Order: sequence, then structure tokens, then C-alpha cells
Amino acid sequence: MDDRTGPVKKIVDAVAETVHDDRQPSGRVPGAPGSRPPQVAEPTEPRAPLPPKPDQQAPLPLSPTGRDTGAPADVRSQSGGYLTTAQGARLPDSDHSLKAGPRGPVLLQDHHLREKITHFDHERIPERVVHARGAAAHGVFRGYGTASAVSKAAFLKEGVETPLFVRFSTVLGSRGSADTVRDTRGFATKFYTTEGVFDLVGNNIPVFFIQDAIKFPDVIHAGKPHPDREIPQAQSAHDTFWDFVSLHTEATHHTIWNMSDRAIPRSFRMMEGFGIHTFRLVNAEGAATLVKFHWKPKAGVHSLVWEEAQLIGGMDPDFHRRDLADAIEAGNFPQWELGIQAFPDTPEQMFQGIDLLDPTKIVPEELAPVQPIGLLTLNANPVNYFAETEQVAFHPGHLVPGIDITDDPLLAGRLFSYLDTQITRLGGPNFAQIPINRTHAPVNDMLRDGFHQDAVHSGVAPYKPNSLDGGCPFFAGPDDHAFVEFPTPVAASAKVRAAPASFADHFSQPRLFWLSLSPVEREHVIAAYTFELSKVYEQAIKERVLTVLAQIDDTLCQEVAAGLGLPAPQAATTGRADIAPSPALSQLGQRWPATGRVLGIVADPGSDVGAVRGIREAALSAGLLPLVIAPTGAPLSDDLAVQRTFAAARSVEFDALLVAAAPAPGADDRGVRDAKSGAVAANRPTLDSRVALLVNEAYRHAKPIAGLVDARALWAAAGVDPQAPGVFSETDGADAVAALAEQLGTHRVWERFPATAR
Repeated sequence: MDDRTGPVKKIVDAVAETVHDDRQPSGRVPGAPGSRPPQVAEPTEPRAPLPPKPDQQAPLPLSPTGRDTGAPADVRSQSGGYLTTAQGARLPDSDHSLKAGPRGPVLLQDHHLREKITHFDHERIPERVVHARGAAAHGVFRGYGTASAVSKAAFLKEGVETPLFVRFSTVLGSRGSADTVRDTRGFATKFYTTEGVFDLVGNNIPVFFIQDAIKFPDVIHAGKPHPDREIPQAQSAHDTFWDFVSLHTEATHHTIWNMSDRAIPRSFRMMEGFGIHTFRLVNAEGAATLVKFHWKPKAGVHSLVWEEAQLIGGMDPDFHRRDLADAIEAGNFPQWELGIQAFPDTPEQMFQGIDLLDPTKIVPEELAPVQPIGLLTLNANPVNYFAETEQVAFHPGHLVPGIDITDDPLLAGRLFSYLDTQITRLGGPNFAQIPINRTHAPVNDMLRDGFHQDAVHSGVAPYKPNSLDGGCPFFAGPDDHAFVEFPTPVAASAKVRAAPASFADHFSQPRLFWLSLSPVEREHVIAAYTFELSKVYEQAIKERVLTVLAQIDDTLCQEVAAGLGLPAPQAATTGRADIAPSPALSQLGQRWPATGRVLGIVADPGSDVGAVRGIREAALSAGLLPLVIAPTGAPLSDDLAVQRTFAAARSVEFDALLVAAAPAPGADDRGVRDAKSGAVAANRPTLDSRVALLVNEAYRHAKPIAGLVDARALWAAAGVDPQAPGVFSETDGADAVAALAEQLGTHRVWERFPATAR
């Protein structure tokens, strides 16, 4: 009998059921910190710990060796209604050290003090060198079966549902950095397949800064804060980064992506993911196909504008992780399709003149369309950040039958580095036994002992061959789902430290990316280079970067030079390839569902409560998350709560605004109380100036806005042209919501952004 079925299959089925419950948005505003509301007075009657919130899911209760324990889902959580020591002894007090008299001294014999402080002193582990700032969620993957012709991996077969865990992250910042910095985002997925764990460890940018892993310490050292002052944190706008990428021009392609809107996503839910490398898939007949993996978000690919990113960094540095958790809690489950670009596995490993082993190159989707092979749905938040999000350990070498690696020199180094770093971070070689990392397939690995060994191994012969343990474990054959490395021919060669000639083209693909962008996206790239380089101290580095940009495009180079007040170097027109744009590289030009978008509803105590209630209901029906913004946090009625106040709200929280009132100045609408007061509309004493600022920012950031009341005074105070695209005036609530949702299909009202970069 196949021991991958039975108990393990029941666990997989139980997790997969969560995606079939057809849960609709609840109408409740997400963000409740606990599973039940607290009482005002401190509780004193002992009771068991509260259960997790409905949106949360802990790692499944498997044994360290992947066996179904039959235990309840909360078997690893705290239990009992009384405070105890780590050994279970109940405690009467945890506020006072044991002393010789009320004034001390403190006694060394206080075992509770020593246990509590010692554990606290050791409760941190080293953060990741890169990707330290992360957020994660549980989910399920459903295979379409369309990959069966190229891969025998069981989880890709039609209808197979596999539990998984996804971690999103930024690259450069520490754990305490902000979410919306300009940076590459990690997109790492751990599939708990019946054949073992498969980790697809990618980014939201399809290329990398370097072509060979031996340079990884260099690029990260250059991007990290300067070592003398440990600043700047979580950004690339400094000398060492630009010194490296201007001298090391293979980084040019990744750098221009990083200067585009891709580096400041609106949400983790609204960004693509890429496997970066070329992988080899092997089918049941043993035939190989080279592929690149893509995650395509159902919500579309959308970004912030730079001013929004900066404002959010101060107003809500946790913006992306909060957005992800709130969407799941509200029932707006994020979804992505997994797709592959497939290429013949030829000895040259080239496609249309593009070297498939070069991680700084893409293959345009117009040349090799992305073929969908499955659907990812994130449907549960973690129960404990440290136990799950912080301790999850990814590794590109966690492979399953039907998926193999190639000779990409960057991938080769990652295969070593990821395993090595987990041993340091997680205290030894047994990190796979941490609950979030445990495979859902049976384990009999003959690995023994070491730090944090949680399994209790039986038998006397952890070696092969043996007879004392009856010969167990046995080797698997092809029919037993064994992982077999594809027998790739290796040409006779000499040992050299070199790269193939096809790796030497550093500028044609950055030019492809630039030419594929819309005019407004090009404006953002120009602004990003100008901003970043204006933070560079050394003039020589700025001039060197301009010589790199001259290799890409004249307009790009000249506009950035003008912004820096420097002469543009002579255009490098010789040798430029005639490149056809790839429309798939632009984030504009398509329509996407508005599900999960945040609608701000401006109201005050004088608003028509019935109208506001109707707006909320219409927004929820359209899949939007409505948040009411009012002068204070007092409810507008018994059933109409206020989620934001004029003092606490900024337009960057919302994808669209609907003004249901033109509020008079609030009691705190003065600069001494709220510095936002008077930022605009200082000469409009009949309107709250924070609302005018809210509308002004939304308008400038090209967000759709609507007004139910006579909004002419507010539009004038906020600098809004009532005839501008995406401005809807004097309409009823349901029509306004419908118009805003329709406009959100393009993410922003792009017509409001005049662009000159052609």
C-alpha cells in the first residue's frame, strides 16, 4: 500500500475544504486583536485560553517525522487556566521577585525569576540576512492537470489540492523596517505535497542583480546600510548600492525593474511572483522540459505612487502585512494562478537567442506564453508570527519527483546558501522538524541527533545496508515515486572561473523593459532614478550611472541628468539592438476585479445614516472593504461604527473615496492639535481642512472620488477639477459605489497623470 495515503490524505483533504466553503466577505471590519471582545475590568475567574480567531490556522498536528498524530489542531497551544512554570507548576504571583523582606535584596533561589528572565533573554533568534521583514499566510493549491504532460509531480495533477504556506518579504531591511520601501519583494511558497516538501523561492521581479552566486555577498553588502553608521535602512538610495551596480553592469536589468513601480507594490495581493531561474520538469516517461515559473495575481498587478509609499512608511509601516491579514480575515481570499513558460531542453539551453541559464534575462511572454497549471488561494492567517512566519525555512533544494534544477550558476549557490543559513538561524540541522516546516509525507531519513531533535527514533541500525532493522528503510524505485536527478549530459571541459559569452549582454533587456512601459510608467522610472541618485554623495557615482543609462535610452538618460543638474553623456546609439516591446511587462492596459479594494466613506454626525448604511451594503456587495471616516470615533448610529477619524486617516489607506458629507471643522482641526490641519483649504473655515487634504491627496494620486452631497465647495478647497476623469459628483450611493468599483478596474485614473516620456 502507498503509505502517502490514509491519515496524511485526510489532513490534506481537511485543509483543502477551507477553500470550498464559498465564504463571502463578512461585512465585519477586520483587525480585531482577539477571538472575543474583552470586558472593561480585568478578568479574575480562571478559564482556559481563548481559541484562535476564525481567520487563523496553525501548522497541522503532524509528528516530527510527518505522521498523523490524530491530535486536535490546538494540541501545541498553551493549555490550562492557571499561570505555571515551564514544567507545569502553578504560580501564585509573577509580579514580585522573591526577596529578603519587602525592600530586598532579591534572593538567588528565586527559580521562577531565573526561568522567566533566562527565557526572555534567549527568545530572539538571528534574523535573516536578507528577507528579514516578512508576512505570511496559509493556503491551498489546486492543480489544473495542464502540467501533467511535462511533469510527473503529483501535486500538479488535475484536482489535487495541496496545503501550503506563503511568505512575502522585503530584501534589504531589518525586521523592524517599513513595508513600503522601494525594494524587491520575496514570494516564497512551501507546498506540503504527498511526495515531500517543494519550495518555490522567488521574488516579485523576474531577474536578479547577479549572474553567479559567488557575487551574492557583494550585492547584498552594497545594498545594506553603510557599515559605519547602519544607515540608510531598507532602501537603495545611497552611495554603496549605486557604486556597485554602476560598476557591475549585469545588475542593470534588475536595477531598472527596481526603479519601476514594481518595487512599490500596492499590496502583496497585487504583485506577481517569479521563480527567476530556469527549472527542469520531468514527465512520467522521463522526458525533460525547461520552464520558468510565474505567479499571476487574480487581483491584477498594481503599485503605489512614490509619495504614497513615503507617507505610508510613516503613517503605517506595517501597511502590507496588515493588508494581507485584513483581506483574509474579511474573507477576500487572495489568489494567484501558477503558470509556466516552457522551452525545449536542448544542449544549448537557449531560446530565441536568450540564454535560459542567465538569471538576469527574461523570455518575453509574447515569445513563450505563460500556461496556467494551478490556482493558489490564501485562506488563513498564522496563529503565531514567530512560530510560523519567522521560523519557516525555505530552500530551493526542497524538490519533489518531476521537478529538478538546471546549471544556473546563481541557483547552484542558493542550493548551498539556503541550507547553510537555516542551520545557523534555527539552531541546528533539525529545522525541518519545527511544526511549520514539517513535511506531510512519511519521513525515514536515518538522520540522527543534533540540536533540537524532537523525533524519538527507534531501531539500532541508522545506516545502509543493514539487517538488524530488517533492512529498513529501503530504496525506492521509479514506481515508488522516487526522486531521480535527470541524467543531463555534461560536456568535456576544463575547470575555469568564467561565464559564457551569452551572459555578456547587459543592456538589451533593460532597454526592452523601458520600451515596454507606458508613458506614465516611464515617468515614474525617471523620477525614481532621479530621487535615488540625488541621495548619492559622490558626484563620480552619479556620472557613472548616467553612462549606464545612456546605454538604455536617450530620453531616460537625459531626463535623469536634467533632474540631477548634470550634463547627459553622449547617447550610445551604436550597437543598440532593434527591440520589439513586450506589452506583458507593463502594469497598465488591462482591467481587474475590484474585490478587496478599500473604500473610504467620509461622514459626520449630520450625515444621512440610512444613506451611509446603504453605501456600506453596496460596497460589500461589490467586494469592497468600506471604512467610515468621521470627526471622532463615536458611532454614527447603534449599528454604524466609525473606523477612522479625520485626525488618524490619510488618503493612502484607501483605493477610492466617497464623500457623504462636507463636514464643518472638528474640535481638533487646528495645527496645535493636528499638524495636518490647514495643509490645504486654510481659507475655507466652513470645511474641516483634514477632509480637504484627504480628498486633495486622493485626487493627486489619481484615485477615483465621488460626492453624494453638493461637493463644489469641498472640490474647490481640495483643488479638485469636478470635470476631471474619475470625479463623480452629486450621485446617489449605489451609483457612486458602482462608478468607483468600475474605475478601480484600472487601479487608478491614469488620465490624470500627464506624461511626456515617450
